[in-house]
Amino acid sequence: MATLSVQEEEVATTVDDFGALEERVVRAVEVVKTERAARAQAEETIEKLRREGEEQGAALTLAREQLRTLEREREQVKQRVERMLKQIDEIAS
Repeated sequence: MATLSVQEEEVATTVDDFGALEERVVRAVEVVKTERAARAQAEETIEKLRREGEEQGAALTLAREQLRTLEREREQVKQRVERMLKQIDEIAS
């Protein structure tokens, strides 16, 4: 009978160990699912930021081109005004 009691204890310990292992596996699966969801969200965020960065880069390029155009036009207007002032000075002299 003593042998039967020892075997029952070993079986109970094995069942408890198996239950603990099962709980750990379930928690590990939950962690993996959570991490996968977080990774997918992070990848979506990265893609969104990449697209926004490209859009802002294109807008910046356009703004630079417009600034160059406006600077050239400003210089042309400045030269024309200087010529007109010079002509006015010549007439006044």
